[in-house]
Amino acid sequence: MEYKRQYRDLPDEVRKKISASTKGKAKTYSHKEHIRQGMLKYWSGVSYKDQSHENNEVEPLNTDGGM
Repeated sequence: MEYKRQYRDLPDEVRKKISASTKGKAKTYSHKEHIRQGMLKYWSGVSYKDQSHENNEVEPLNTDGGM
């Protein structure tokens, strides 16, 4: 599967825009859980910029649900 993003890094300006656009939108617990599972699956295939250039390796993320 090909992903649109090549790296995880986002500029702070973009992060703030995304945050502002999603503020105040209510979601059910079920919907939040589905979003969470989809994002875990998506981001597990996207590496960090410095890791992919320096090491040419992708370190798998911990997806056990713990923070």
